[in-house]
Amino acid sequence: MKLNNASYQYKRFRWFFTSSGKLVIGGKNAEQNEQVIKQTKPKEIVLHTKTAGSPFCNIKGKADKRDIKEGAVFCAKYSREWKKAKKKNIEVHYFKGKDIFKKEDMKTGTFGVKKFKAIKVNKEDIEKIE
Repeated sequence: MKLNNASYQYKRFRWFFTSSGKLVIGGKNAEQNEQVIKQTKPKEIVLHTKTAGSPFCNIKGKADKRDIKEGAVFCAKYSREWKKAKKKNIEVHYFKGKDIFKKEDMKTGTFGVKKFKAIKVNKEDIEKIE
């Protein structure tokens, strides 16, 4: 897979390749979440848990349903919600880069989203990748 200029340093982040070969990168902290969002293209998919405290994860290129499901499991795995509670299901929101906005008064690593879809990630799916 050829990586574009924006994702060339992906190994500094959390990352993996989906079963179809799509690169997914996620932040390790608020500063890296800023970097992940900054390099996201308007039509690319971004994932984040419903509750605060997870990495923003960007699927590079055109993602299909399977890529989104695999990315959602990855995002949930590194969420504060999973680490603290090991809940049965974790809700992950996914949206396009063009739907993300940032206001001046928002903290580092915090973003707003105009519209999103939700996917439930099961505990069993997360445990498979631990």
